[in-house]
Amino acid sequence: MSRGFDTMRGTPPGISLIRTIRGRDWSLSMYRYVILLITFIAYACYHASRKPSSIVKSVLDPDPKKSHHEVDHPWPMGQVFVKRTIDGSREEGWAPFNGTDGTSKLGEIDVAFLSCYSLGMYLAGHLGDTLDLRLFLTTGMVGSGIFVGLFGMGYFWKIHVFWFYLAMQMVAGLFQATGWPSVVAVIGNWFGKRKRGLIMGVWNAHTSIGNISGSLLAASVLDYGWGWSFILPGGFIFLGGIMVYLFLAAYPEDVGFLNPRDFGDNAGTMHNDEEAQVRKGDLVEAEKSTIVRFGSGYRKGVGLLEAFQIPGVIPFALCLFFSKLVAYTFLYWLPFYLSQTAIGGEYVSVKSAGNLSTLFDVGGIVGGILAGYISDKLKARATTAASFMYAAIPSIILYRTYGNVSQTMNIVLMMIAGLFVNGPYALITTAVSADLGTHSSVRGDARALATVTAIIDGTGSVGASLGPLLTGFLTTKGWDAVFVMLMICALIAGLLLTRLVITELMERNCKRKSTATSQYNPRAPASEPLLSDQR
Repeated sequence: MSRGFDTMRGTPPGISLIRTIRGRDWSLSMYRYVILLITFIAYACYHASRKPSSIVKSVLDPDPKKSHHEVDHPWPMGQVFVKRTIDGSREEGWAPFNGTDGTSKLGEIDVAFLSCYSLGMYLAGHLGDTLDLRLFLTTGMVGSGIFVGLFGMGYFWKIHVFWFYLAMQMVAGLFQATGWPSVVAVIGNWFGKRKRGLIMGVWNAHTSIGNISGSLLAASVLDYGWGWSFILPGGFIFLGGIMVYLFLAAYPEDVGFLNPRDFGDNAGTMHNDEEAQVRKGDLVEAEKSTIVRFGSGYRKGVGLLEAFQIPGVIPFALCLFFSKLVAYTFLYWLPFYLSQTAIGGEYVSVKSAGNLSTLFDVGGIVGGILAGYISDKLKARATTAASFMYAAIPSIILYRTYGNVSQTMNIVLMMIAGLFVNGPYALITTAVSADLGTHSSVRGDARALATVTAIIDGTGSVGASLGPLLTGFLTTKGWDAVFVMLMICALIAGLLLTRLVITELMERNCKRKSTATSQYNPRAPASEPLLSDQR
């Protein structure tokens, strides 16, 4: 069935149009830049469409009313902090979320979305390695946009039935599961392993950019009704899906190039004179041979059990379970926490809380790039990820203890926490997943990138669904309980990589001894790395 599906594949229509207008094709380097840009925008759209629920929590389930004076523009054009004064009354909110169990229901909405997302991830990974990634990703983005928008339509249709909002989030979660395995697989198709950590660390900024964009979009229209906070990001990802359909070349073979894995990791640094050697011929012949030999119908995907057996998949998947639990608790509950916590003796508005929470993701951008760069330099993915998770513990303690002292202190500590929390999360879901998806234990004719990515991120998403759910219940006991949970999870995430860290340190020690021996005896053979394929 997949072979028949792939015979419908060809060059994306937008690229064909550009070729016609230009009269010639892009270079390999240009295609890589375009792929990075399109997948960056695509997954930024996914994350932007997930932010509205965190922004509108305080509107759906308000605390005692805090009157405030809003500014005309959200951050960064306007003020970050806008004061609110407590008068003791209660805002109306939105049924069914404005009752005494409102916080718990909001937590259930989050866990419904993330549960469907995590379960759908395993299926999406296998489908991504079987079907055409361009059409698969387009379907996921368009479907996500429709159901995120339908959630917001509940405001205009005056729907107050809990199951409606629950159902919309569940279906949206299934469509959202298509995103991550697909974009990582596309990047893996186009790039070799050289400098993969740094490249993917920079590229992974789409997560934080998407969170920031989603927060600003949702907050900017909140005054016109909370429904617009869903419709605008929903339209954003819908349009992103159209862009993917028109311009995303998911496989190098689709536009006349060989896959980097067919000619080694040197593809990552290929020059123009070498580029001609990887062309399959002129453009017409390339498009024909792509479908017959090099399309996704030629390389078959691996099974879930086979992917689980790849060394390193299970430890990193379990680590991401707890790492993503911490990251997504901040993603879904940080705006709510900021709106309910006095900062420098003053409360901030709901809109300001949403704007302020974006600074956590600014720190996350730096953390993702830094983790990727360090892991490339050390050639130690597990050691880097574990170190960041351990460092996240004191950063969380400092933020909870001193974040309410002043506005400046809150911003600085929030960005530091974002750096250490999002760093390992970004590293594992990008460079580590791509490394393991191209592991030497996978047959040369098999595609495991989307499947391995789905296993790791799907397992992480189970933790992501658990974190917001637990937070919804723990907030009734106070925020200290929530932060203790986050610190414990960060510790467990680091400990789960202990065996891999020890192996990497032993491997590094063996390399140093081998180097020292070769200096004294140039004819002595260098020792082979123990886990070179895992990286």
